[in-house]
Amino acid sequence: MTHPPTGTAAPTAPARPTAWAEGLDRLRAGSATEPGRLRIIGALLAVLVAAFGGVTAWQTSEREAAADDVVRRSQPLSADAASIHRSLADADTSAAAGFLAGGQWPPEVRQRYERDIDTASALLVKAAANSEGSGSARRRIATLNEELPVYTGLIEQARANNRQGLPLGGAYLRYANERMRTRLLPAARALYEAETARLEADYTAATVWPWAALGTGAATLGALGWAQRREFLRTNRVFSHGLLAATGATAVVLLWLGAGHALAAAGLHESRDSGARSLQVLNEARTGSLQARGDESLTLVARGAVLTPDGRDFYETGYRARMAELAGRGTGAAGRGSLLDRAQRLADDAAGRDPVRKAAAEVRVWQRRHAEARKTDEGGAYEDAVQRVIGSGDTTGASFDRVDAALASAVTHEQREFRRAADRGRGAFTGLPAGAAVLALLGAAAALLGIGRRLSEYR
Repeated sequence: MTHPPTGTAAPTAPARPTAWAEGLDRLRAGSATEPGRLRIIGALLAVLVAAFGGVTAWQTSEREAAADDVVRRSQPLSADAASIHRSLADADTSAAAGFLAGGQWPPEVRQRYERDIDTASALLVKAAANSEGSGSARRRIATLNEELPVYTGLIEQARANNRQGLPLGGAYLRYANERMRTRLLPAARALYEAETARLEADYTAATVWPWAALGTGAATLGALGWAQRREFLRTNRVFSHGLLAATGATAVVLLWLGAGHALAAAGLHESRDSGARSLQVLNEARTGSLQARGDESLTLVARGAVLTPDGRDFYETGYRARMAELAGRGTGAAGRGSLLDRAQRLADDAAGRDPVRKAAAEVRVWQRRHAEARKTDEGGAYEDAVQRVIGSGDTTGASFDRVDAALASAVTHEQREFRRAADRGRGAFTGLPAGAAVLALLGAAAALLGIGRRLSEYR
């Protein structure tokens, strides 16, 4: 056996190029010839057209899903949260009115109270089933579920003591009202705000422009135009049917994308500005009027037993604050910035404005009758004052009922307006994701066929 001479290196085989390097070498070699360059151009055009279709389908699918969430999930949940808030406020108002009526609640007041509690309980179950993505909403729902039985228990204690003519009944009622205004209603309002924030997030997701798809589409059109100009300069052929078809398909998708998104955004913006925001203000107005009515009744129930730190009647002060938020200061027209004034400005047609105007007019009547009832009570005629509040005929209760009915009518109208505009906006996305994908695939195939026809001339 022989050995290489000492100090002489053994010969080594040349290193084998990697697959990536071999591919680059072939690409460089191919690009040196016209057929090779055409193959590269055809592949790039097909990839661009297909990518444009894919990005368009992806972004429009996301926006279509967000628009569907606006209509089917977030706005209904926001409306349910508003109903929970309103039902709790109405239950508290009914309890105060029932207590003021004497030992035995009038049947209609009892039925209204129980209906409000049942409505709030059922909507809390529904909200819990649909709040899996919101930690804030779950916490508020848990608080409401814990506090509601405590509140109803206090009301039953108040009723039981009131039937026996015991003064302790009034204390239980005031304690129940305190829990309602300091725990239940703030939690319900926070739940409503959380659901409203989710609605706004869905609106944003549905209406933001699909810039990636639009940019890819513009780049694809530019590349197709460049390829056709290159072919014209090299062959004097005015048209390549395949490339022309690919350009047409890309242009259709790009126009469909732009027009479809613009129409969808317009419809969704209208549903938010003329529907959802109007509903938010109207729901606040309805809840405010309910709380004002409750404070009005509790003013007579407490008879000055609960005072503010500066020595004023707590419930009368609350009534005036609620009415100021609802209709502005004084007994004149709704003040600028009041809830009813904002609701009138947000309503975009007479059918939406008229009920709000009616509510504003009736609020002025309510304020006048309330002032008369307070004057009667302060003059020592307590029973007459009670009749001016909960009796029959021209009472503050009759005014409140008309205010609530007018606001309920406005809410019904604005809910229809929201659904009409939102459905129109959501409908503008119909077929766009699938249509963009199909047209892009056809465009990519047409680009390959167009380049293939040119390549066949070299065979």
